[in-house]
Amino acid sequence: MTPTAEHEAAIPIRSDLDVLKARQYGKELAGMLKFSNSERTIIATAISEIARNTVLYAKSGCIRLRIVEQGGKRGIVVVVRDQGPGIPDLSLAMQDGYTTSQGLGIGLPGAKRLMDEFDIVSEVGKGTIVTMKKWER
Repeated sequence: MTPTAEHEAAIPIRSDLDVLKARQYGKELAGMLKFSNSERTIIATAISEIARNTVLYAKSGCIRLRIVEQGGKRGIVVVVRDQGPGIPDLSLAMQDGYTTSQGLGIGLPGAKRLMDEFDIVSEVGKGTIVTMKKWER
């Protein structure tokens, strides 16, 4: 199958099962491109981290995954959007080890390290949008 921009999915995120669905679809998309098995796992891990945060903090949201082409290169873009409480201090939330739950505090900064591009916008009381991209080598 030749990957095209038509390969896109919007997956509601409300439970751990939805996290697994998003992770699996991300791996499938990566498999359509020239990502190695380890890169597919890296993409799936980043998706899991952000989607789990959505379930934990916002209770629900939506993840969009799609193949993109930009400047002659191809990759995967992942956009996770929720209408949860938002993140009051993004710089603190992006520090390794910081957590407001019982987790290890590696979710947001870990996902940022795993992907090639990472952007987060959050507004208290309105929600959070995380956009991540991984490009073929």
